[in-house]
Amino acid sequence: MLERVMIIAGESSGELYGALLARELKKRNSEVSITGMGGEKMSAAGVELITGITASFGLTEALKTLSETKKTFHKILSAIKTLRPQVLVLIDYPDFNMRLAEAVKGQGAAVLYYVSPQVWAWRGKRINVLKRVVDKMALILPFEEKLYNDAGVECEFVGHPIMDEISDALSASGFVFSQTGSPEVKKAFRERLKLDPAKPTMVLMPGSRRHEILKLMPVIIDSMKDARMKDRGFQFVIPVAPNLNTTVRAEMLGMLSSVSDAPPQVVENSIEALLAADAAIIASGTSTLQAAVLGVPMVVMYKLSALSYFVGRLVVKVKHISLANVLLDFTQKSGPRITELLQSDACSERVSAEICRMLDDKTYSDGLSAQFKFIAGHFTGRNASARVAAMVEELGGMAGV
Repeated sequence: MLERVMIIAGESSGELYGALLARELKKRNSEVSITGMGGEKMSAAGVELITGITASFGLTEALKTLSETKKTFHKILSAIKTLRPQVLVLIDYPDFNMRLAEAVKGQGAAVLYYVSPQVWAWRGKRINVLKRVVDKMALILPFEEKLYNDAGVECEFVGHPIMDEISDALSASGFVFSQTGSPEVKKAFRERLKLDPAKPTMVLMPGSRRHEILKLMPVIIDSMKDARMKDRGFQFVIPVAPNLNTTVRAEMLGMLSSVSDAPPQVVENSIEALLAADAAIIASGTSTLQAAVLGVPMVVMYKLSALSYFVGRLVVKVKHISLANVLLDFTQKSGPRITELLQSDACSERVSAEICRMLDDKTYSDGLSAQFKFIAGHFTGRNASARVAAMVEELGGMAGV
């Protein structure tokens, strides 16, 4: 019987997935003890936190927190020896979690890795390490299953946990997934977010990392002020996660204070914002997949330092940076792609022009809509958290602790 589980999440997205998993495990067995590394969402879901999230972003930030990360690593190792979890669930955060998997190998806990490192994009040899130290992979992207099967790694495509979050948001307001994008859903969620239900709505998602926000917010603000945007009468909404670093949050809100004539509505829930949206401007990341699944037309943009971009282009093997486009590249060779504006192309002139093209060019917009339905088709009908919970229970029965 499953009695003891430990969940390790190092970033906000992983922490959400950990919370959804913990909630599912508790639903199946209220007596199961769940410990781990995470944040407020995991704690609210019944996880006893050993330590909080320590993820750092960018080389400078990583160097500053190297000693802190080392302390956290040894704290987790010590907790594993003391608490003796039957199953250790490692969510994303590969540099930390792969080391942890190696360190606990042979100590009795079954290791389930949830959310694969992006071995299909760079550092592909990590798949050999995972084969050696992990008991099973829970994969969230459909094309990953073949990669791991070919490498001889035990794996299962479980679907994406964003679908669980979307289903929760829709059902709480009396809707089902097939209604996404309908006038009724948009109206309901605009009202929920205290927006004008009759006005076209643009979601702004500049990322959650400080360097992303500092580079992308000025472009977003200039785009909001662009005459072409104003002519369309957009109202703007920007999701700001409640667990965002307080300093970063203050910097973001300080930048937004310069928009006096049509300031964006600040909300907490990105899914609810996208359910209210007609279009979006998004930093590359999981948010592009959220928007695609919900059928929201978007422009993706990203900026790095010149050195980081140069190095990235040398080592990254995929053509596109947004997760939605990457999925299409692996699974759907034909059809349009979401516009990605990188480096100097990520400017208000290009952003505004692409938004207008996306909304005015029916051939392009219809093609994108078909692609979004294709993407959603990979994930609908799956409950990632329930599937992963079943894997945890199965591994718990096999654990040698």
